[in-house]
Amino acid sequence: MSRLIHALEPLWWGLFVTGTFLSALLLPGVLLVLCLGAPLGFVSAEAVSYERMHGLVASLPGRLVALALVVTCLWNGAHHLRHFNIDLGGLSRDIPVATVLYGIAGVGSLLALATVIGL
Repeated sequence: MSRLIHALEPLWWGLFVTGTFLSALLLPGVLLVLCLGAPLGFVSAEAVSYERMHGLVASLPGRLVALALVVTCLWNGAHHLRHFNIDLGGLSRDIPVATVLYGIAGVGSLLALATVIGL
């Protein structure tokens, strides 16, 4: 398992970088509109209604963006937590921690894919 985790290191870093980029690019706007704009009245309630948001996410580009955002954020978080563990002196337990974290990110990615397909 150790060799597999280390052999796939470029994949983990690629997912980490993509997750960081998409998180920094898309999440602030989404959170600003949905969490602050709508409750404070800057964005009309009709613009962020369930029907409109569902229509947006149910389209093919919306599905791809939602899937990319969720999946890459999961992998980004897993990689951050793995290296946080290493920074705290957990190099001896890196392989079990990496296996668990990447496993959780993988399962979460599959659940996100199933949810997006089911929209």
